[in-house]
Amino acid sequence: MTVPSASSTKGSRTKPRATPAKEVATRDADKTRLKILEAAEVEFARKGLAGARVDLVAEEAGANKRMIYYYFGSKEDLYVAVLERAYTDMRVAEARLDLESLPPVEAITRLVEFKFDYPATHPHIITLLNGENMLGGEYLRRSTRLREMQISLIERLKTLLARGEKEGTVRPGIDPMHLYMTISAVSYFYFSNNPTFSTAFGRDLSTPEERAVRRRHVVDVVTHYIKAS
Repeated sequence: MTVPSASSTKGSRTKPRATPAKEVATRDADKTRLKILEAAEVEFARKGLAGARVDLVAEEAGANKRMIYYYFGSKEDLYVAVLERAYTDMRVAEARLDLESLPPVEAITRLVEFKFDYPATHPHIITLLNGENMLGGEYLRRSTRLREMQISLIERLKTLLARGEKEGTVRPGIDPMHLYMTISAVSYFYFSNNPTFSTAFGRDLSTPEERAVRRRHVVDVVTHYIKAS
């Protein structure tokens, strides 16, 4: 048996592929764009569209204003991108729930729990939505991606309800869009109005204990509504 020489073995080794400059540039651009979006989310959540300043976004992101306008075009377009990213992140997290693999009532219960827990870990979603509602939804209307994401979610919920009806575990005639609006509203309202309610009732409703009580209440309200008699 012939043993390869050291020189021949060394020559046969595969050299690591050099990363093309274009690939490196693309990754760097993606990182920069993400940093801008993260900084912009904080700025828009705190001050709204009118009060937010692009130069502060640039400073926080370690970029410059020209880069922001290069990637996003305008302050308004950056704001729309922030809204789209907030919704996209939420939809991606919802998709991980794998609702289709669960019995319908259990799946909807999990969705309710998710919708309640999400603002607790993503508080900017509340202030972003508050600001956009004050603007009459003007900028969300510019997003075609948002409508596609919403339609997809309602279709998934419609499928769950239909399966539950067929199995006899979900009462018939539930409108999936209105159900989703209710699930969103009972969670959103708790977080958006927490400061005023806490003041009005003289009771800190933001504590983990109060949040747990409210979470159980929200789940009970929705599940009792959807269950077949």
